[in-house]
Amino acid sequence: MQPSSTDKAQISFLLPDLERQLDPRNALFRLARAIDWSMFEKEFRPLYCTDGRPGLAIRRLVGLLMLKSLRNLSDEEVVVFWSENPYAQDFCGEREMQWGLPCDASELTHFRKRIGTDGAEKILAATIQLHGEQAKEKEVLVDTTVQEKNITFPTDTKLAAKIVRGGVKMASRHGVKLRQSFERTVPKLLAAQRGRRTKGGAARARKAARRLKTIAGRVVRQLDAGVPSESRDRRWVETAKKILSQKRSDSGKIYSLHEPEVYCVSKGKEHKKYEFGAKASVVVGKNGGVILGAYSLPENDYDGHALEPTLKQVERVAGYRPAVAIGDKGFRGQSHCGETEVVTPGRGKKSASVYEKRKARKRFRRRAAIEPRIGHLKSDFRLDRNFLKGQMGDAINLLLAAAASNLSLWMRQVLLRLVWALRLFQKKWQDAQCPLPA
Repeated sequence: MQPSSTDKAQISFLLPDLERQLDPRNALFRLARAIDWSMFEKEFRPLYCTDGRPGLAIRRLVGLLMLKSLRNLSDEEVVVFWSENPYAQDFCGEREMQWGLPCDASELTHFRKRIGTDGAEKILAATIQLHGEQAKEKEVLVDTTVQEKNITFPTDTKLAAKIVRGGVKMASRHGVKLRQSFERTVPKLLAAQRGRRTKGGAARARKAARRLKTIAGRVVRQLDAGVPSESRDRRWVETAKKILSQKRSDSGKIYSLHEPEVYCVSKGKEHKKYEFGAKASVVVGKNGGVILGAYSLPENDYDGHALEPTLKQVERVAGYRPAVAIGDKGFRGQSHCGETEVVTPGRGKKSASVYEKRKARKRFRRRAAIEPRIGHLKSDFRLDRNFLKGQMGDAINLLLAAAASNLSLWMRQVLLRLVWALRLFQKKWQDAQCPLPA
């Protein structure tokens, strides 16, 4: 059922008004009054049915999603943070101080699935509108990074062991009778992998790995015959069959049972040669630093191929098309992407004037500003490791991280304006108390 609006809630005469107890100079307090919450009510209310149990307030759920990425918290931690922080409750639209949890942590998962990627883009669009028209810059900075998934480093031995253990549980669920449960065999075979790099244990480890793969194939073949085709577990069986049949040089390999969409990305980093997750393309304003687009690539494509869908996303969320996109050498090979000029570093024209050379040099010096922005997205706003499920989870986590970065930028600007106003007031007061001699 459609949720009730928090703006129409009646104020209790027994409890004091929460707004009057808080510091109006607080950045989160000011942010709550700068966001257009009615837009979320208008966009997300049609996603609810008209009958059934009343849903939770939309502003509360949207506010919790914003606070989750803004404070780098999990679903379980953000609901506890809300119950302990009056500014967080005011941000989510509460009139009086609440003593309980706002909702169960699983409600945030259901709400993310309900709004999908389009809803996350609307949240990002609202954070861009906070910065006004100056956020819509003609020249933007573009770069790609990797959003790692919450999976272990994949090896054939690990995947085979997971197939055996998961297959035994699935067989008991579907009534498939296996010859053996392998409860004591699998730990012994995994323990044999510890000596793989020693002279005497390498052959023993390879033999144990072959044995483990043989057991996994036996379990999968029995499940293939016993699990019905209409079952939800059929996809797991097909994924396990593909894992056991794939070779080292194959393309489109599967690296995780519970996240089969994950792909391997090599970005040339010295400390981390391979990353397993999804590539993300980020667009940042050249001077203001507002994130105007954040697109999660479903496949490991060349950086230049991700530019067109990323710029289309900028048109949807920011409402305009940038004239110039400044990128690194990963975007070389194309000079224009639609109406947008693509500028990459390289050997300039011999006939270029001194002004053009200085302009290009200034552009590429400024291009480096996107690197710390991506670093803060990873360290401060939950982009370092994605815990959300599937490709939709990749896109939502990236968009919410970008929205939280824009909110943090707006809050810092508010605090700076307050500091400047205070210093100006102190200077005027000192001048009034101690005027200069004539």
